[in-house]
Order: sequence, then C-alpha cells, then structure tokens
Amino acid sequence: MALGVLARITVQDGKNEEFETIFLGLVEKVLANEEGALLYALNRSKSNPQEYIVMEQYRSAADIDAHGKTDYFREANKAMSGLVAGAPVIEVLDLL
Repeated sequence: MALGVLARITVQDGKNEEFETIFLGLVEKVLANEEGALLYALNRSKSNPQEYIVMEQYRSAADIDAHGKTDYFREANKAMSGLVAGAPVIEVLDLL
C-alpha cells in the first residue's frame, strides 16, 4: 500500500535561502534516483515564512526506509542541521 509523509520543518530566521537551496537539491536527487518516491515536494507556508511542509508519497514502507538511508539524504540533513529551529514533525499517512 502506498504511503504519504508530511514533514513540518521550521527554519531559523535568515536561513531560508540556504535551506531552500539545499533542500531543492535534495528534491532533485530523490526524484531522479528513487523509483519508490512518487512525490517529494518542498512547500513554504504563506502564514509563517519560517515553516516548510515537505509532501512525500512512496510506494511502500520499504521505500521510505531506503530514502532515509541514501547518502545524499544524510548529507543534506547534516548540511541543514544548523539552519533549522528543531527536529521536524513527521506524520506518516495511509494513501487512500
């Protein structure tokens, strides 16, 4: 069964441009290399410009697991660690 993921990320003031550059590079790599990733999109809140929502959709739980183990995902997380205000809030959803 396909799964959705929503990840809510808050970015520190003044760090938006750097965060977006790194994350959009990650989006390109995910979509180019992960067959099980059906959707991977970065969205910025209109009501709070420091808040981002990552909308993800995967074919299976194994694809989510594989995504988190890629070198480029780990490298991007390391690069973004000093830009975010805390750990992301992640929700996994059943796709209907």
